[in-house]
Amino acid sequence: MVYDDSRWIQKLQTLGVWNEDEARQQYEENMRRKMEAQRAQGQSHRLGQNGTSGKDPDRAPSITLFDVDMEQQANRARANSHRQRPSLVDGFDDLTLTANSATGHLQGPTARAATALQTAKSIRGQARKEYGYIHGALNPFYVDITKPNDSIDPIVFRVFTAPQQQAQVLANLQRFSRLDTAYKQQDRVNKLEYMIELFQNRITNTFRQAYENQSTEEMKSCVAVLAILDGGRSAVDAFIDNHPLVVGSMRLANAQDCIEGVAFGHVDLSPSQRFFQRLAVVFSEQSALIDQIFPPDLDVLTPFLGRVNAKVIQGFLDSVFQLTRDRGSETYLKSIPGVFEQCMRFCISLQPTKASPKTFSETAQSILLRTFESHVQVYLAEELETFNRKASEEVSNWERDLSEQDSRAETFFMSGINRQAAKRDFLSSFKKVVMMPVNAVAAFPLPGASRQNAQLAPADAEKTSRPSTPALASSPFSPHAGSTTPITEPPQTELAAKAALMTSRLENIKSLFSIEVALNIVHHAKGSIERIAILARHGDRFRKDAISQCESIFISLLDILGDRHIKTGFDKAVGHLGSYNPRELRQTEDTSIEQSGGVEPLVTFLELVNVGDLIQQMVDVFYAQELVGPGLTDRDDFLNPAGKEKKRFEQMLDERVAAGMSKGIDVLMDEVEYLCATTQAATDFNPGVDGSTGGIVDIGPTKTAKDVVQLVESHTAMLTGSTEKTMLDVFYQEVGLRLFGAICKHVKRQRISVDGAILLISDINLYATFISSLKQKPLVPYFTALRELSQIYLVDCTPSPRDSKKQRNARSKELATIIADNDRYKGIFGAEEVLEFAERRADWYAVRADVEKGLYGMGCVVM
Repeated sequence: MVYDDSRWIQKLQTLGVWNEDEARQQYEENMRRKMEAQRAQGQSHRLGQNGTSGKDPDRAPSITLFDVDMEQQANRARANSHRQRPSLVDGFDDLTLTANSATGHLQGPTARAATALQTAKSIRGQARKEYGYIHGALNPFYVDITKPNDSIDPIVFRVFTAPQQQAQVLANLQRFSRLDTAYKQQDRVNKLEYMIELFQNRITNTFRQAYENQSTEEMKSCVAVLAILDGGRSAVDAFIDNHPLVVGSMRLANAQDCIEGVAFGHVDLSPSQRFFQRLAVVFSEQSALIDQIFPPDLDVLTPFLGRVNAKVIQGFLDSVFQLTRDRGSETYLKSIPGVFEQCMRFCISLQPTKASPKTFSETAQSILLRTFESHVQVYLAEELETFNRKASEEVSNWERDLSEQDSRAETFFMSGINRQAAKRDFLSSFKKVVMMPVNAVAAFPLPGASRQNAQLAPADAEKTSRPSTPALASSPFSPHAGSTTPITEPPQTELAAKAALMTSRLENIKSLFSIEVALNIVHHAKGSIERIAILARHGDRFRKDAISQCESIFISLLDILGDRHIKTGFDKAVGHLGSYNPRELRQTEDTSIEQSGGVEPLVTFLELVNVGDLIQQMVDVFYAQELVGPGLTDRDDFLNPAGKEKKRFEQMLDERVAAGMSKGIDVLMDEVEYLCATTQAATDFNPGVDGSTGGIVDIGPTKTAKDVVQLVESHTAMLTGSTEKTMLDVFYQEVGLRLFGAICKHVKRQRISVDGAILLISDINLYATFISSLKQKPLVPYFTALRELSQIYLVDCTPSPRDSKKQRNARSKELATIIADNDRYKGIFGAEEVLEFAERRADWYAVRADVEKGLYGMGCVVM
């Protein structure tokens, strides 16, 4: 067992000097040489025999890789040589060190104590010999330095005088102590550690003195010694601990300067900028010094940055953030992103030393980012809360202004309806009643009568000129009013006051939500997201949280701007449109559709739609530039919460516009029906009905048709360019269908003669041309059928004394054929419905019997 190579290999492995790869390589090299030698010997033997052996000369000789007899002989030879002990070469000779031993008495292996472990070789079969060298070199010093006495001057310090040699021997002895397994081993190891600590403290003190004296060469020598003992950790600690920044003797800036002399809500970041600039200068100087005194494999700058960050940077930034937070949220929200960006610029300015790892930049950034960990979450929450508060205040202020505006307008318009005015109206009316005949007294309305009976005598109303209805947007009550002439006298009757109030609300539809409010809210969101984006641009530590908070702010923007502002405004606008009654309004107004150029409530609502579309485009630009552009969100990610909320916002806006469009179409069609009912003369389609003998002068469209087309066309054109094509197509189709229905209803109210049918056909052609301009194919069949329908009025079936019965029957049968031809009307009109239109012929009662006979095959029976 003593000569078993594996035993000594294990000891060398414990010392950390055995390299298995080197040993294997050496063994393979020896085997290769042995095989080559045997091959060469075989070849020479074959050449010496010269073919006389009778063997095949081309056959290669056998090679012996392992011979048991040869190995046993070699082992016996090594055992005999050890017993003879002819010399001290194997390293196991005893070296006696007495107290009186002098340096000159130490010979042989002793001189190799400083390099015994460093020069050890890994050779299989030679492990015992290599261990003998190490044992012979180190064991005498180990026994001496671990003696149980109080001596602090072991022989190692007398044999070796150079500090580096002393450090190397002590380091080797420390490793050699791993093999000490004898009794009181721990005491000996503790004694060795104590001696090493004393030596290390002495070198460290020397390094501190050299650091204070700025002696580069002396510091470099001390670092070389300490690097042997502990890898230079004590030198690094001494270098960092004695730096003026860590000690506190160097002050770079005062945190209080960031808020002194600054307006409320602002912060001065110049002191923090000076702090990082001076810190960058210090690090530049220390990097150059580190390269001079420390070895190129010892990283000092990274732990130095970590200590300075913990002792200096952390304290300064905590003070700045606490001061700004006490000053107010505005100051706090501006300080953290600004200081963070300055800190990241400082990180970029750091120059690595020769010993710095390749990942120094990432490591330095990670160290500095730890400073902000305790502040970032609080900052992000504060940023979102502040934005919500500001945006809500914008909307609340706008709603309060609108409420106050409506209240002042209602108070102003209804102020003329007071007790004194009612009393005067009552007395004036009473005097008139007294002067009237007795049978007129029943028509006098009592003070408690209903609103319908509250309209007083028109003669009195003619004497007093009613003031014009004020527009709320231009009235003194509007928070964003124009500069038109304000109303100085309120209406004096309840009907006029309520009509004026309704008109004011309808005209003020376009101010139900404000693009100015939207701009302010978007501006607040832009400021918050740009500040948070600074955190997302530097490193991955805060990027995820920063991106999530940016998306939360955008979602909150859409919620406040959409649900609280735009949606509420559209709902009010739709409600105002629903209460619009043009007939009731025109009872108190002198204006007409010709004067105003359109349905005023619908015009203002379409302007509101344009404002909503402008806000939507503004949100799209904000989303693209502030979130998608900087990479804070992914436009193509359909699961992204910001993208989903944006789609919901657009859907809400489309739904509200559609609801308003529906109400607007109702209002528009009411206006169309009002035009048709009030402006279409009875003589347009039935000339001579008033007794006149004049025929048709102009065969073009009537003025009513022109006004209707102009009205509808002007309102549909307002949506072009401000609404999506899909919604625009739906709006056009709905307008076309509703217009078709209104025209049919209007035609059924007219009496149409053969001569008047020419004007009717002209009107229908005008309507059809307008519909064609909308480029909506689904509407074309309706107005084509209406054109065909108008032909039933051109068939002259009027009985004449000159016509025979057969001729009259033929014309009536022709009319019946036109009525019953379903293919002519493309399925739009049935025969029964066409018959309803035919009943509006001026001569219908004269031809009815013949037409029905042609339709049903029998005559009309009068019961």
